[in-house]
Formats: sequence, C-alpha cells, structure tokens
Amino acid sequence: MEQRQLGKSPLKVAPLAFGGNVFGWTADEATSFKLLDAFVARGFNLIDTADVYSKWIPGNKGGESEKVIGNWIKQGGKRDKVVIATKVGGEMAPDKKGLAPQYIEKAIEDSLHRLQTDYIDLYQTHYDDLETPVEATLETYAKLIKAGKVRVIGTSNMSPERLLQSLQASEQYGYPRYETLQPEYNLYDRQKFEREYEPITRQYDLGVISYYSLASGFLSGKYRSKEDAAKSPRGKKALSYLDERGMNILDTLDEVAASYHTTPASVAIAWLVQREGLTAPIVSATNIEQLDELFKATQLNLDAGAIEKLNIASDYTDV
Repeated sequence: MEQRQLGKSPLKVAPLAFGGNVFGWTADEATSFKLLDAFVARGFNLIDTADVYSKWIPGNKGGESEKVIGNWIKQGGKRDKVVIATKVGGEMAPDKKGLAPQYIEKAIEDSLHRLQTDYIDLYQTHYDDLETPVEATLETYAKLIKAGKVRVIGTSNMSPERLLQSLQASEQYGYPRYETLQPEYNLYDRQKFEREYEPITRQYDLGVISYYSLASGFLSGKYRSKEDAAKSPRGKKALSYLDERGMNILDTLDEVAASYHTTPASVAIAWLVQREGLTAPIVSATNIEQLDELFKATQLNLDAGAIEKLNIASDYTDV
C-alpha cells in the first residue's frame, strides 16, 4: 500500500482516511468494529474522528465515536497499526468549547480516556477560536507534544488568514506547526480550497486531508432530482448541488465510470486520490459493500484524458 507523508511530520498514511463520524451514529459498535477491521486489513491506517462526534444525535453528548474507536483498539490490539486523528474546539457543551489552554488540556484527557490510548497521533483544531491568540493555542499544543500525549498537530475550519498567522507564529517562536489542513474539497466544491488555501498548503508543504469527498453523497449519483434528495436525511444538503454545473459533473462521472466499468463514486474518489497536493481524502461507509467500493477507488488509475474531462466539467471559473 502506498504511504504518504503528512506534511513534514514523521507520520505516513495510506491515501484514504476513514471518517469516524458514522461510528455510534449510522454504524453501531459491532458494525463499526467490522468496518475498522476490514479497513486495516486492506492496508489503510488513518482514522479521523472528533470529540464532538456524534453530539448532533438526540440523547448523545459527544464522544460516542471516540468511545467506539477506543473499544475497538482495546479488543483488537491494533493501536500500532493505525494513525488516530481527533479534534478539539467544537462545542461539547456551552462551557466546553474553544481553544483556550485550560480547555484544551482538559479536552485531550477526555479524548485519551475515550480512545483508551495514551497518545493521539494527529490532534487537530476543529474550529477556530478568535478569542484565543494563536500563540496561546500553539504553546498548549507544544506542551502536549512534549508530554508525549500528541505526536503531530493539524487544523480544520480555520480562515486562510489565521492559518497563515499560526504557521508564521510557529516559525517565529519555535512552536510545533500545523502539519495538516482538513478542508472541504471534492469535484463540486473546489473553488474555496484551490483559491484560498492551496497556495498556503503548497508554500508550507502541508498534508491535506479533505472531507465531504462525495459532496454528501451527491457525487455517487444517487441524488439527481429534488425527489431523490427528499428520500434521505442527508439528501437535504445535496439540493444545493442540483444546478447545471452539478448535473454536468454527474454526466461526466457517468461517462468516465462507464469507460472504466466502475461507479461514479469510485471515479470521484479516484480523482481525489490522484490529485496532486492531496494526501488522503476522508470517506465514510456503513457497510462492507460500501467500503469495498472505496477500496477499489484507490486502485483505479484514471488516465490523463479522464482527469481532464472531470476537471473541465467541474471548472468553476465562470461560476
């Protein structure tokens, strides 16, 4: 299995990350264990979660995904075979959120307890906290790394300005730097990353772990009308993709998929895997069949002509 370096860090990962938002939500613990076993058995190793997953479910408090992963680690003994990435900064409760030093120091202990491990490979800023200076956050991360509780840090949902400010502070004061960025990026949602963030990730050689790889399922082709979108709770977000450009992307995915005897979803993921500057797109699955399709996508070698068709169909310069 190909291994890619996360930024300039010592961490190396296979070119696909498992999105743990489904654990304890649409995948119960037993199903989650099977999915994780299959994921690791195929040679993949990056598992991404967050302390707030899955607080959005009525009755949940957050931490459910981390607990499932922790139970899996405990029963399977595979800690040394995986790269665990989690996040801090999201709202666990009205008084439990943000990036203040005292909160981060408490939040990581909670995450370590739920994950049943004594270190986190990649600890990520989930949401920025404009009330906390970037220097204070980075200094706290430095303490966690020194204590052996964190190996590498990354960020997500941070403005380009604050990302740049953070990277410059790391250079100036000798703090550990963000080695990864987790942006929204897929065939439809290209513009924000490519125009605002990619110049920074290339300049600083950051690893890029993209989320919404299938645009909430739209790029799988299952939402082709408002009626399709109304059939699923996740379909609501897909409504925003049902425009001329979105349908053009789907038509091209269908065309390329047919020529490779595969599915639109596999083509959309393969486009990400082969995209220069992208380390590992995040994908989720709730059954083994879905996971097998994602595995196949990493083996799908799109030729230059297919990639060009997809690039043209998803071009946003006239949008």
